[in-house]
Amino acid sequence: MLSILIPTYNYNITTLVAKIHEQITQLNIPFEICCYDDGSTNQTIISSNKSINKLTNTSYHILSKNMGRSAVRNLLAKDAKYKWLLFLDADVIPKSTNFISRYLDAITETSQVIYGGILYKEERPHQNNLLRWVYGNEREALNAIERNKNKYLTFLTLNFLIKKSVFSKVSFNEDIPNLRHEDTLFSYNLKVENIKVEHIENPAYHMGLEESDHFFKKSLESVDALYLFLNQGLIPKDYTKITRVFFKLKKFGLHYILALVYKVFKGYFKRNLLSKKPSLFIFDLCRLSYLCSLYTR
Repeated sequence: MLSILIPTYNYNITTLVAKIHEQITQLNIPFEICCYDDGSTNQTIISSNKSINKLTNTSYHILSKNMGRSAVRNLLAKDAKYKWLLFLDADVIPKSTNFISRYLDAITETSQVIYGGILYKEERPHQNNLLRWVYGNEREALNAIERNKNKYLTFLTLNFLIKKSVFSKVSFNEDIPNLRHEDTLFSYNLKVENIKVEHIENPAYHMGLEESDHFFKKSLESVDALYLFLNQGLIPKDYTKITRVFFKLKKFGLHYILALVYKVFKGYFKRNLLSKKPSLFIFDLCRLSYLCSLYTR
């Protein structure tokens, strides 16, 4: 009935798999837990993860080379046995001890995609990881009521259930560079195909907080991805907030001013975002002005 699919790369997933396995074995349903390692290089982590193979109906398979996030997810779905696919990122931990059963209880005859949500631990992390925590709490850790106001853009692929027949129609795009925003492109494709996305309260904690410097770099890469999507016509201009604002500015030529702002203040932006009090206003301004700079090169 249920295939639980976990892509991983240089991340110890033994705790996640143990918790999931304990829950699902109590439900007496057909299941499999498939973990695909996307060419990890950390031998200590690989050695730990191999213990997963001792669990019933559970496998840890190491790919011969790094395929990238989109391709490995597509491969997991292709190889899955069952009708429903539960995708979990390697760095999440379910909040509830009834995590699996809550997903199963949410399935109806018309269900296609169900998203349970994401949370972050309440404890404030060290400054080195603060930016990711602040952003995650403010922008991602939304309850189902808030997410339902914008069903597609609030959908993230860290923790979601999808019918295999639906995934065969809307899979992850492997033609794009391994940048960011594959969630955005995937959600837009769901919208185009009129696939129903349901939001429920069944969150998992996002445990893998990147260091702020790394997350800052990823945030600019995500803007590069949006720039690529727009140029290739993969998403419309008004699909995301940042692109809507950008094209309003561009209409009046104001994007040249913002491009100059990025050139002059990018050092200040980074210092603020790596500080003890990172500002999401500065975060948004940095990304918007960087997008403007891409269009003035």
